[in-house]
Amino acid sequence: MARPAAVTPETIRTTVLAMLAEAGDTAPASDARFRRIVSVRKLRARLGAGDPATLSRHLNAIEAELVQAGLTGFAVPDVPPGIAAQMRALWEAAVATQLADVVRLRQDAARSQEAADIARHNAELRTDMLRTELTDLRAQLAARDAELLERRLESRALEERTRLLESASTELQSQLATANGTAARAATTHAGELAAERARYDGLSKQLLRETAQQRETFHTERQRLEAELARATERVGALEALRDRLFTEVAEQRNAQQQAAAEAAALTVVVEQQRQMLALLGHAAATGSSPAARRRVRPAAKTAYAAQAGHARPSRPRPASARNAR
Repeated sequence: MARPAAVTPETIRTTVLAMLAEAGDTAPASDARFRRIVSVRKLRARLGAGDPATLSRHLNAIEAELVQAGLTGFAVPDVPPGIAAQMRALWEAAVATQLADVVRLRQDAARSQEAADIARHNAELRTDMLRTELTDLRAQLAARDAELLERRLESRALEERTRLLESASTELQSQLATANGTAARAATTHAGELAAERARYDGLSKQLLRETAQQRETFHTERQRLEAELARATERVGALEALRDRLFTEVAEQRNAQQQAAAEAAALTVVVEQQRQMLALLGHAAATGSSPAARRRVRPAAKTAYAAQAGHARPSRPRPASARNAR
């Protein structure tokens, strides 16, 4: 909607007449007088808006109407100056009255225009608010339409699912009825089996109690026997430990005797080897002849061999058993 012009020709004309009336010059006599009272700058300042070219054009038209076609061009031939002065005064009074009416009408028009501007401004604000609300409502309506469409689709899907669930529920109810019958029969059978098992359990419980008492008595008897055997075994273990200590002692003595015998055997081996050497020397001496030098070489060797045989060939006397036991 196009907005009305800020300054209209009627507004300009009313403002010019008001400025002339306020100046007290209801009938300007010349263009200079008119321009001194009303100018483009003053008119624009009075109106508060307007294009200077447009204001100048309207102002020229008003000037032509009020000045050039006014009293300056009013001339009646053959009219006495007194009558002309009275006619001029009458005309000025009429113009003053007209200008007063124009000022009043302008004030009324200004008040009406101000009220209309306020009403128009309020209407524009209300229109903008309504447009904003209408836009919001349209957006909400579009969102609600989309949501409604989505809800309808969901409703159709839920209806289809409901039908499927109803059919499944019917089938499950039939299965439930069958299962209830089977469960009732199974419960009856189970009750009978439970009663039989309970009777059997009571019998087994009594038998178990009797067997437990017998086993407890047998265990007590066996425990007493094992305790007696444990005491005897403890005594035997003590005796065996004493025998083990004695045998360990004898084994140690035998080991010492064996070591001594091994040493004596090694010494005898040395003696035998020396005797063999001596016999070899004697045989060699016998083969070469019995010269005094040979006999002197053989005699010390023989003495050495005899001394070694006499020192190591003596047998060791065994200790008595009482000494071994004491050790």
